[in-house]
Amino acid sequence: MEKILAGIETRLIHAGKPEPPIEGAVVTPIFQSSTFEYLGQQSYHDLHYIRLNNTPNHLGLHRKLAAIEGAEAALVTASGMAAISTALLTILGHGDHLLCQSCIYGGTHGLLTTEFPRLGVEVSFIDAGEPATWKEKLRENTRAIYVETISNPLLEVGDLRAVTEFAREQGLISIIDNTFATPINFRPAELGFDLSLHSGTKYLNGHSDIVAGAVIGGHELVARISHTANHLGGALDPHACFLLDRGLKTLAVRVRYQNESALRIARFLEQHPKVEAVYYPGLESHRDHLRACELLDGFGGVLSFEVAGGLAAAERVIDRVTIPVSAPSLGGVESLITRPVTTSHSGMTAAQLAAAGISETLIRLSVGLEATDDLIADLDRALESP
Repeated sequence: MEKILAGIETRLIHAGKPEPPIEGAVVTPIFQSSTFEYLGQQSYHDLHYIRLNNTPNHLGLHRKLAAIEGAEAALVTASGMAAISTALLTILGHGDHLLCQSCIYGGTHGLLTTEFPRLGVEVSFIDAGEPATWKEKLRENTRAIYVETISNPLLEVGDLRAVTEFAREQGLISIIDNTFATPINFRPAELGFDLSLHSGTKYLNGHSDIVAGAVIGGHELVARISHTANHLGGALDPHACFLLDRGLKTLAVRVRYQNESALRIARFLEQHPKVEAVYYPGLESHRDHLRACELLDGFGGVLSFEVAGGLAAAERVIDRVTIPVSAPSLGGVESLITRPVTTSHSGMTAAQLAAAGISETLIRLSVGLEATDDLIADLDRALESP
């Protein structure tokens, strides 16, 4: 009988697995073979080879990732930036133009502002929450619009419904980085996005031990991106595929706990006398709170905040917490704390940071799976320390 895979929790564990199981193995084994027997394939892209991201470990992940977002197809890549760059290089070429959310991950911003001008691709930045302003930046050569579900690092939630409607009206490809939200909190295909991108390094894997990326969308577009990936060579190793698949099985329970914990911590920080601002879409005070409630099933495990006392005070908090690790990245089982200007957004100029609204005192906290009370007590002690 066919398995019932209605719930996302069930799909995370069972979708994509080979049927019947290989030698009865409950867990799909690692296919640590760089090449496979030629079986008469007529296309280069159909050959089975690690660099083509199509070993049994890759193919199982592709089926699972598509299933959990309700999409047709998926592709895993060597990193989140490999997913982003390969997707954009497939869609955009010399003479093309992209509309992009103004406050985004620093690596993406660097790709768009440093590398793309050399390739003849132009970018205009937009406020993702103000759809009335987008048309004035539209050009005849605009090909796509790019946003993040929850922006890095200010946790903005743009008018995502308007993004897909605008893209359809203007004949654009709509692309969204769904890393911060994850498929537990938001599934882009349900809203009509053409492409969903992930840094699998973060929540999808959840254990801070691999680097991976994912592209999820329709069959035709994902196939085009796969062909570009085959030429660029950003393949994911089969062992990393195995670890990503294993991490995905606990995604639902991890993210839901992190949703709850981050909201409690954000509320604590909002009331703390030494905290000047908290950025978290789950807070009623957040400018995008009502929109986030409408669009998302949860508000994510990342928040940002600013403390009174300037840069010295911000550095003191990071130095004095004992549970969160001062490190880049996010989405793991351990809490991580950082100033984005020194890590994820360190490649941006002072002018670019100011334009995006990212201050040097901004602290980003990725909430892990530790006891929420312990994290609150640790932050309280760090904030109160002279």
